[in-house]
Amino acid sequence: MLEITDLHAYYGKSHILHGVHLTVGAGECVSLVGRNGVGRSTTIKAIMGMVDARGSVRFKGEEILGLKTFRIAQKGLGYVPENREVFPTLTVAQNLLLGMKGNGRSGRWTISEMLRLFPLLAERRDTHAGVLSGGEQQMLTLARTLIGDPDLVMIDEPTEGLAPQIVELVASIFSEIKRRGVAILLVEQKLAIALDLSERMYVMGHGQVVFEGTPEALRRSNVIRKEWLEV
Repeated sequence: MLEITDLHAYYGKSHILHGVHLTVGAGECVSLVGRNGVGRSTTIKAIMGMVDARGSVRFKGEEILGLKTFRIAQKGLGYVPENREVFPTLTVAQNLLLGMKGNGRSGRWTISEMLRLFPLLAERRDTHAGVLSGGEQQMLTLARTLIGDPDLVMIDEPTEGLAPQIVELVASIFSEIKRRGVAILLVEQKLAIALDLSERMYVMGHGQVVFEGTPEALRRSNVIRKEWLEV
């Protein structure tokens, strides 16, 4: 479904990604892990057309590198950013409405389902998003993205700074996303979560992929974990 080949990305004159290769199959959950600053978030932003990039990004067989971000989203790529970009002066319910596609097509998710899956959002549906906690804003951003009915959703550091009980809830939502056939590209700092959720994993270091394999293979690879993941 998603095929990245020889991807290079830049912030001004800074060369961040150095020939990244990565694939995500239909309905597959793939995690991209590594230490902070190695290029994981930049990879997702390059896919979404948010940074200067060179190479190839093909989604459902179509080259999308060079398209505007909104065009990429319209093709079925969802993006949940790390910085929880909610509309602070709008209510939870209004934020969710903004996530709906305008073509009248019925998607996999409805607002009522989102409120059922995220009971904390249901309790605060008439609350302005700007006064929600960080965990609630993270859930709202994820729910709003899913209502757009993506075929693949890219999620950047969804559990960063969240309380343990919220982390468990978010992880359970990922299982529901997979059950509905939506592919996931997950950037996650917590290795245990990535290992539990993923069919395949990529480890990044210095703007390149240094490991690709199954969670089981990564668990067995003490050298990769020690050199590229452990602090």
